[in-house]
Amino acid sequence: MTVRELVVRPAAAMRHRGLAPAVSDTVVITQRNLLKYVRVPTLLVFSTIQPVMFVLLFAYVFGGAVNIPGVNYKDFLLPGIFVQTAVFGSMQTGIGLADDISHGMVDRFRSLPMARSAVLSGRTISDTVRNLLVVLLMTGVGYLIGFRFHGGLLFAVAGILLAVLFSHAFSWISALLGLTIKDVESTQAASFASIFPFVFASSAFVPIFTMPGWLQAFAKVNPISLAANGIRALTLDQKTAHFVLGGSRWTHVWQALLAIAVMLVIFVPLSIRAYRKT
Repeated sequence: MTVRELVVRPAAAMRHRGLAPAVSDTVVITQRNLLKYVRVPTLLVFSTIQPVMFVLLFAYVFGGAVNIPGVNYKDFLLPGIFVQTAVFGSMQTGIGLADDISHGMVDRFRSLPMARSAVLSGRTISDTVRNLLVVLLMTGVGYLIGFRFHGGLLFAVAGILLAVLFSHAFSWISALLGLTIKDVESTQAASFASIFPFVFASSAFVPIFTMPGWLQAFAKVNPISLAANGIRALTLDQKTAHFVLGGSRWTHVWQALLAIAVMLVIFVPLSIRAYRKT
């Protein structure tokens, strides 16, 4: 189904509330959001420049000053870059929703015989697809500078999927910001202001034990730390992961999955409620 077919769908279809139409509407909205990157490729290009710069800067500028016993810093860094890329990429969800609200697109969608859930689900899914592509690009950049997956192919795929799942959960937080603020520039500013402390007060770039004691308490429960350590548990070999992270590999993976589940349970209903009030 295309966007045009969705527009001309008869009004009687509004009374049909089955799962299949909702899925079809979600696919249409997802395609609509992804087409923007095809028609304006500079959006995707510039959104990938920042994470590439982070990889190069931290690996070659700060990497020489960061000594982590038992592991190459690049192998420690890239899982954090995956999470940082996923989190910053998820900001586009709130910005995109605020843009649709300010241009009246959300009102137009509501006037169509379509599932209302499609607007939010289509936006979060399309941004998750985009984040997957960026994480894969970061993997390629990481391999060029010496990063390697030491746990095997299946664990490598699991690590990438964990980063993408985390980005999807964070997209719902961003959606709530966009639906609440409703202004593009204000949403962008609020997203950066709220995300930056979580990204840098975490284990994304440096071990937690190097931080002051009061900051360690926050960093240990920071969802970004949990996600970064969960990915490291999959990308490092089991012996190195146990030495660097402590505990078993699966403990860190389950903690990351629990953080994702908690974010979804909290912010999906809040985002839906905010959407109904717009």
